Amino acid sequence: MKRNLLFLAIFIAMISCNNQNGPTMDTENVNLVNRYFEHFNNHEWEKMAEMYTETAEFKDPSLGQGIVTQTREQTVQKYSELNEVFPDLNDEVIQIYPSGEKHVIVEFVSSGTAPDGSEFVLPICTIFTIENGKIIQDFTYYDNFEE
Repeated sequence: MKRNLLFLAIFIAMISCNNQNGPTMDTENVNLVNRYFEHFNNHEWEKMAEMYTETAEFKDPSLGQGIVTQTREQTVQKYSELNEVFPDLNDEVIQIYPSGEKHVIVEFVSSGTAPDGSEFVLPICTIFTIENGKIIQDFTYYDNFEE
């Protein structure tokens, strides 16, 4: 009985030590995604684009159907143009869901006001695929149909 308790105590100690080895890949990826949305909300398009690999794959209704490859420069251009139409463009993160070593799913609401006073509020879900600290895929889903 004492021997079993000793093994149990050692086992628990080993598990505790293993859980304190520093940040996990999930944590690093979630931190990266948080920085991404900070850059987005500060309209720092170049800094945001640097978080992608030189060319990354996108699924985004605004880019057409299927997977589209975009450069960092194209990403900066897209968001700069969007920011011209909606100067107060903002994303409010609702929830971040780490998924394995490479994926982070983000549920957020994008909003903004056009110069004519028209506003939009759009719920969005994005799946980021991350390798070596850079976003390689950005698959974004939202309802792009007008009522």
